[in-house]
Amino acid sequence: MLFKKILVVLDPHKEKQFALERAIQLVKEQKDELKTPVKITLFMAVYDVAYEMSELLSADQGNAMKQHIISHSRQDLTSLLRQYDTPNVEFDTIVVWNNNESDAITEVVQIENFDLVVKNTQAKDEGLAALIFTPQDWQLLRKCPAPIMMVRNDEWQHKRRILIAVNTGENDDAHESFNHELVKLGMEMAANLNRGNVHLVTAYPPSAVNLKIDMPEFNTPASEHQECLLHTQNMQKLAEYFGIAQDHTHIVEGFPEEVIPAVAKVIDAELVVLGTVGRRGLAAAFLGNTAEHVVSRLHCNLLAIKPSQAL
Repeated sequence: MLFKKILVVLDPHKEKQFALERAIQLVKEQKDELKTPVKITLFMAVYDVAYEMSELLSADQGNAMKQHIISHSRQDLTSLLRQYDTPNVEFDTIVVWNNNESDAITEVVQIENFDLVVKNTQAKDEGLAALIFTPQDWQLLRKCPAPIMMVRNDEWQHKRRILIAVNTGENDDAHESFNHELVKLGMEMAANLNRGNVHLVTAYPPSAVNLKIDMPEFNTPASEHQECLLHTQNMQKLAEYFGIAQDHTHIVEGFPEEVIPAVAKVIDAELVVLGTVGRRGLAAAFLGNTAEHVVSRLHCNLLAIKPSQAL
């Protein structure tokens, strides 16, 4: 897969724009024999509550002031782009007045049909390097229909390893199809970006401790064996379909939010490809999203993808 239309979310408070640097690097590394131009659009959402609340300004004056801020921000983006002389890239800018960045990004993606969103996130200051996600980041992961790449504040180390997290514990067509989507995209990125070292990971549930207590007759070892066997068989089938070596598959007992970051750290992955179902409302409040629990523990870059059909 070639990313041909990329939306880069800029942080007005940062001097160095890591998301833009990463997007440009992606374009440079993509294998495109036709050399067709890639469009990178710089995006910024601006807002100042003072212009909404002020009683000293008429509606026309308020709108004029907002347009002035938008115009000034667009000029700043144009000045930023002068630093980059990138062949095969067409740059554009979008500045909107909106106090909800994730909603603004989602709306632009739906209108313009971007095939990738690149956004910067941060690592914790204390020695752990896990990513920090803001409430806007969580909303974006839930709502945005396009793949989202979250990049860290350090240089890409080119470790040449991509870890793709799949769910091999289900036998229905929807989950199998989504697994294929994830692996296909990861494999295409590996080929296009000269990163052929692809690994797959899946997590199967740990021992049901509560069942041991409440139902002593419950055959836990047998149940665990069946669960492990199901994941192993489905993982083997998936790996064989895509030609991935069995020693690059990781089937680990535990919860995904613990297993995926741990395996990523062990193999020193530079990128984790992860599916997110984007629950909302009460389902999100009570059940959460696996992706949300995983990403805050990652020590590397993330590519989050929505399924093309409901799970």
